[in-house]
Amino acid sequence: MTDLSSFPITKKWPARHPDRIQLYSLATPNGVKVSIMLEETGLPYEVHEIRFDRDDQMTPEFLSLNPNNKIPAIIDPDGPDGKPLGLFESGAILIYLAEKSGQLLPQDAARRYQTIQWLMFQMGGVGPMFGQVGFFTKFGGKDFEDKRPRDRYVNESRRLLGVLDKHLANRAWIMGDDYTIADIATFPWIRNLVGFYGAGDLVGIQNFANVNRVLNTFVARPAVQKGLNIPPRD
Repeated sequence: MTDLSSFPITKKWPARHPDRIQLYSLATPNGVKVSIMLEETGLPYEVHEIRFDRDDQMTPEFLSLNPNNKIPAIIDPDGPDGKPLGLFESGAILIYLAEKSGQLLPQDAARRYQTIQWLMFQMGGVGPMFGQVGFFTKFGGKDFEDKRPRDRYVNESRRLLGVLDKHLANRAWIMGDDYTIADIATFPWIRNLVGFYGAGDLVGIQNFANVNRVLNTFVARPAVQKGLNIPPRD
């Protein structure tokens, strides 16, 4: 049996199946990227819920795996050279799981880097900007009387949606006919912007027909439907 005892996080969240990938997560846009990826690839995994309302992400055990106190994070008991590997940052995890499984990342070198390019577009633009919109529409920032900070992020989010919408014209997915980690990274954030954040009208989501088309196709995938609820919401 695989021994994961060298990872302190397993003391607080014991592995019932230590031979499987251990996922430490919550059903947020960043968290579900990895659960969707795991469902799409069929890699066996065990999920551990990291609850923000209990400050689980600030515990010494969680910080031992991700010192940046963010979800998701994983431990792969069968990492490179057969040794256990701990990993954080959702984009890095997506690349790792794609390479481990041989799925959802093109083998052709040029298309591989183009896929990673769009993954970075999400990591550096879509995620941070949409998250700020969420703060100003759903959380504490919604009560600010001065709407200029909100509008700054709304305008940038609208611009990013425009970039993506133009790119998706005549394409089934971000990489054309190939469904990839770029889609898995991006569309949970768009779904969250419109749904949980309730900012669809604010960013004019109705003006981005291609984005809406691909979003609807994305959420209809069985693996996506399952992954969006892992860990299950209360």
